[in-house]
Amino acid sequence: MIYLPIAEMPVNVLLVLLVSGAVGFMSGLVGVGGGFIMTPSLIFLGIPAPVAVATGASQIAATSFSGVLSQTRRKAVDWRMGILLSIGGMLGSASGVWLFERLLRIGQLDLIISLLYLLLLACVGGLMLAEGVAVMRGRSTPGVSILRRPARTIAHTLPFRMRFPRSGLYISVIPPLGLGFIIGALAAIMGIGGGFILIPAMIYLLRMPTNVVIGTSLFQVLVIASLIVVMQSTATQTVDLVLAALLMLGGVIGAQLGVRLGAGLKSEHLRALLGALLLAASAKFLFDLVIRPVEPYVLGGGLL
Repeated sequence: MIYLPIAEMPVNVLLVLLVSGAVGFMSGLVGVGGGFIMTPSLIFLGIPAPVAVATGASQIAATSFSGVLSQTRRKAVDWRMGILLSIGGMLGSASGVWLFERLLRIGQLDLIISLLYLLLLACVGGLMLAEGVAVMRGRSTPGVSILRRPARTIAHTLPFRMRFPRSGLYISVIPPLGLGFIIGALAAIMGIGGGFILIPAMIYLLRMPTNVVIGTSLFQVLVIASLIVVMQSTATQTVDLVLAALLMLGGVIGAQLGVRLGAGLKSEHLRALLGALLLAASAKFLFDLVIRPVEPYVLGGGLL
């Protein structure tokens, strides 16, 4: 057992390492970021939601830093686009931290986080499960069969256009700023990296080449996650460094194992499995929201 000073509770070190390793394993296995899996897992372990969200950002920052270094060596980062997305993300994360602090002060943060994760996990899990099952049955999903990158999008028609030589684009700065703002706000409130939203938007909305999308996304996630850790530490004091160290240790080991095992498995099976797990997690959030608590009163929280 080890005591978490910010969460103000003891935890089993092996259990935390096991959970973070399992999340890292799934991330490496399926190729998705672990932020939207890690934070609910910590909440299920009994970690207070504010600490789970803020501490999760520190793990995202650490893993993103490693990814950015790798992508930089491959020259797969559009720095101009990354900076623009980060500017929007900074504004969004500042707004998100302000809302986070406000909800924490009035005692509604846990409810809002649970509702957001209920919707997010149900939507993402349902789509991944449906896609995996459809592919296993030999049918292409509608998203795969009809989704094509349009020649021109709204980003090409709005004013304030800028050239992005690395991506070969000449588009308005408004969509990247808006996209970064949304990702930053969600990251601050929910403790997610946002790559699973950002990457498709960069490809289909901004029409960025796929060879620079992942590196640019990782750069934006690194900047925003690092900023959120600093702001949460000063504004809400909810970043637990002891917990963050355990999460990073378990997550790195699990991710390496997941990458090795995932190379020999079919992607549709993996996505269907992860989709089912996400749906189960959303059901757990729904159950916790509707079931009558054993103790109707909690310290500092009043009547639930």
